[in-house]
Amino acid sequence: MNVVVALIVFSALGAVICARARAAGPALFFGVVAVALLAATPLGEQLREGVESVIEAGQQAAAESGAR
Repeated sequence: MNVVVALIVFSALGAVICARARAAGPALFFGVVAVALLAATPLGEQLREGVESVIEAGQQAAAESGAR
């Protein structure tokens, strides 16, 4: 697990460095790698579930307000 955390930090740091150097392509690559690594962790699974529940609650609220 420590290796994954190190890779996430390295990818995020690489994205920041590339963005500050105005290198959009590598910054995008590092950002995508960081997000993919984060999504593969247990924390990423919990974040996905949290986002899904917020979206579902928003859809239910929109459906209820539209039905009135």
